[in-house]
Parts: sequence; C-alpha cells; structure tokens
Amino acid sequence: MIAPLVPYAIKGVIWYQGEANAGHAKEYQTLFPALIADWRNQWHQGNFPFLFVQIADFKMPLVCGDPIVWAELRESQLKTLSVPNTGMAVTTDLGDADVNNIHPKNKQDVGCRLALWAMAKTYGKNIEYSGPLYKNMKVEAGKIHLTFTHIDSGLVAKGGELKGFTIAGADRRFVPATASIKDGVVIVESSDMKQPVAVRYGWSDVTTECNLYNAAGLPASPFRTDDWPGITDNVK
Repeated sequence: MIAPLVPYAIKGVIWYQGEANAGHAKEYQTLFPALIADWRNQWHQGNFPFLFVQIADFKMPLVCGDPIVWAELRESQLKTLSVPNTGMAVTTDLGDADVNNIHPKNKQDVGCRLALWAMAKTYGKNIEYSGPLYKNMKVEAGKIHLTFTHIDSGLVAKGGELKGFTIAGADRRFVPATASIKDGVVIVESSDMKQPVAVRYGWSDVTTECNLYNAAGLPASPFRTDDWPGITDNVK
C-alpha cells in the first residue's frame, strides 16, 4: 500500500503502531528500525523525520501467558529513538482501558504531542517536545536514584503520590515500590527490598496508574533499568 506513494516527495512520516506485534516485541526491535531504513532508502530523501506513537494501554487477553508483552513492545519503540531523526509520542495516559476500547478516542492529544516533536526537531522551535526519558540509575543506602532527560523545569507526580514503580533484588523478583521526587531525581525504595538492583516503571499492559510527568505536562515513557530476558525474547 505504501509503494505507490514512493514517487511523491514527502516531508516526513507519522506512524501509529497497532498492537499486533506485541507477541513478537523483541523482534520488533529489529523490524521497526528496518522499516524506517527501508522507507528512507526507497524515497531517496535522506533521513527524513519519522515520528511514531508509543502504544496506549488496553485490557487484553494474555499473550504468551504474561500481561507484560505490551510493555516489551513499548520498550522496543523507546529503543527506536536511537535511530536518527525519529520522535515518539508517549500515550500512557490516553488509553481507554477502563472501557475496553482498543482504539482510544483522544486522538487530539496524540496529534499535539507529535506536533511538538515536529515543531522542535524539524522546524527549530525552542520548546520541550518529549516527556521524561530514563537516563541512568545508582544505588545509595538501599534506594535506587533515577535520572532522566527532558525534565523541562522539573519532574512532577501528577495528581499526588508518585506511582507505577516496582523494584527488584538480585533474585529478579519485582515488588511494588514507593517513589518520590527530590531535586529532579526519582528515588525508588521498598521496605521489602534491602539490596535493590533494578527498577521498572509502567511495566504492564495497562499503565493508567503511571503519573510521572515533566513540568511541560508530558508523561514519562515506561522503562526498565535491567536487561533481563523478556517474555518475547525467543518468540519467532
């Protein structure tokens, strides 16, 4: 369906990913960048802007026996930001999981978040265009300290207490965590975890409780600090 468009000049691409690749999320880390590279090659216009939408949440039947395959697909999308001149609109807060609607109605905010990337990265506007993106972590006194890029003038726990975090030790068993913000850093801890080694945020199909934002009102992407094997790693 795309091939007939190749003779026409374009300014860039907006890609709204569906959920069909969730069961092969690890594979998508290769597949999606390959699609972008192929389209750029076909058009012969260099690395034109390629903006995409991270999938929203939905109460779905379990795939591969575990309710985190959508989290793995979001991670594959997040990693695609390493491809030059790409941008990602996070939609953790725009899904309609509560009414079991796989096609969220709020497309206006999706469009606005994509437009921020275009205005900043393509048209040179001096604006914040992304929500917080995980940068690095360190462990101090039984707590994990997380830093982020794109915090604007600060990190915000929208609606009150910061939620959506889990924490694990060397046994790789994650438990709910308490999280707080101090001087632009998120501090994650649990009374059940004396020697934590990893944190995950929004690591679920449904992300409605996630409420980490920057001062520009843009939500943080789900992420994990570990690189432990995933549910879809060996799915072909």
